[in-house]
Formats: sequence, C-alpha cells, structure tokens
Amino acid sequence: MEATRAVTPHRIAAWVLAAVLLVVVIRCGLLVALLAGLLVFHLTHSLAPFIERRITPQGPRLIAVTIVSMLIIGLLTLGIVALVAYFRSDAGSLQSLLDRLMGIIEDSRGQVPDWLLEYLPEDSSDMRRALGEWLAAHTAELSLVGAEAVQTIVRMLIGMVLGAMIALYDELPDNPLGPLGRELAGRASRFADAFKRIVFAQIKISLLNTVFTGLFLAVLLPAFGVKLPLTKTLILITFVAGLLPVVGNLISNTVITIVALSVSFYVAVVSLGYLVLIHKLEYFLNARIVGGEIHARAWELLLAMLTMEAVFGVPGLVAAPVY
Repeated sequence: MEATRAVTPHRIAAWVLAAVLLVVVIRCGLLVALLAGLLVFHLTHSLAPFIERRITPQGPRLIAVTIVSMLIIGLLTLGIVALVAYFRSDAGSLQSLLDRLMGIIEDSRGQVPDWLLEYLPEDSSDMRRALGEWLAAHTAELSLVGAEAVQTIVRMLIGMVLGAMIALYDELPDNPLGPLGRELAGRASRFADAFKRIVFAQIKISLLNTVFTGLFLAVLLPAFGVKLPLTKTLILITFVAGLLPVVGNLISNTVITIVALSVSFYVAVVSLGYLVLIHKLEYFLNARIVGGEIHARAWELLLAMLTMEAVFGVPGLVAAPVY
C-alpha cells in the first residue's frame, strides 16, 4: 500500500508540488474550472462502462465524452435562452417583477412591526427610484461582478473541456512515466477520488436537507394552519440548490423566506429561524457524512473548513472537504 512505501525524494517533491498547485488554484480563481473538469471526468468514466456494455466496445470513452459534452452544452444553451426569453417577456420584465414584489410587501404591511413600516416603499415607482439610485451608486461594483461572472463561466467551460480531454487519455497508448511523473499521477488520482466521494456525500446531504425542509413546509406549518404556496416547488428547489456546497443553502433559504413573507411577516421570521437552526445542526451531520466518505473525523473536517474559510474565504470553505 502507498502508506507503507518508502518516502523517496520523488514522493516528497510530488507532495510539495501538489500542495503548491492546490494553493495556486484557489489564489488564481481556478477552483471552478478544476471542479467542473473533475465533474465531467467522473461523469465520462461512469458513463463509459454502460456504453461499452450496451452500445459498442470500441472507443466507449469517446462516445461518453461526446454525449456528456452535448448534454452539458445543450443544458447551458437552453438555460441561457430560457433566461433571456423570460426577462424579455412581459412576465419577466422589470416592471412586472417590481409589481410582484410590491404585492408581497402590501400583503405583509398589516403584519410587520410599526418600526419597519417607514422602511417599506409606498409603490412600485418609489421602489424603481430607490433601485435606480442604488444602481447608480454601485455601477463600478456591478460592472466588476458582471465581468467576474463571465470570467467564471468561461473558466468553467474550459475546465469541462479539459476534463473531457483527460478522460480520453485512457484510450491512448500508455506512455511510461518517470518516478516523479508516477508520484504526481498518484496525487492527482487521490484528489480525483476525494472529489468523487465528496460529490456522493453532497447528494446525501442535499437529501437530508430536503427531508428536514419538507417536514417543515408540508407537515409542521400545515399543522398550525399555515400553508405556503408552491410547497412542492420549494422542496424541489431545496434539493437542487443543496447540491451546491455552502451557497445552495443560501439560495433555498432566500426563496423560502420570500415566499413565506407573502403569507405573513411572522411566518417568514419563523421559517428563516427554523432553516438557520437546521443548517447549523446540519454542519455537524455534514461533517460526519463527508468525513465518513473520506475517512476523516468530524472535528478534523470542521477544523479544515474553519481554517480554509479564514484563509481563502468562501472558495476555501467549498474546497476544504476535497483538499
């Protein structure tokens, strides 16, 4: 086994190079590209045996790469087209969205404390004016965020292409590696295996989160005579968003709180409090689930997440379990 092998200069050099590369990935903003590439790589390897058994034994990974690439590009294209079409339609126009938000505010006006009323806009034109003033004051920040979003998408696509290309490497004739090359390949293999284990653990975590949220939305609230609209949709959003580490909970919590606000201000407060409490308790369960997949104790994983968040911010928190 690897743990019993002698520590050679090549192994030490591979450890140092791997550690430096992992830090460079976060510092240079390449984490999204790395994770996207690993996702395509593992999807390809998972799909290749099925294609080999059912379709053709010749070049299964080439076919798998083609199918995975077409699916990803197709979904991205459909998502972008649907998003553009929605915001160009009457239902997705700025005025329509402001009117909906204004309706939610009006419904909650009689239930919010008096000290909050003075902060609520009077009508959609007042909200539009406030939004315009905020946009004018933060033009530089918004342009920077937009540029970073485009940059992130480009890096993600490049990472997917690289993951597909690396998945095809097994179809090529083996080229003998030197001692350092074999050690670096071993580090890369361990990292890829850790990512695969973390992905499966994240699916379990998302299911657990969905169960707790579903019990609250479909059982606990109706038991007190409160029924939120779009309950099934909210549960689905919770599962899909939960597949994203860290930010997934923020997305689902925000959507649920906004929908709860349309029913009552106090229901929104209770919903947000419940979700925050559940997610805090889930941190320890998550650490145990992920730790079980990568053979790490819960306190070790929590310490790694705390340290990397303090050093690298949110990207460090996302990367901590894999690292």
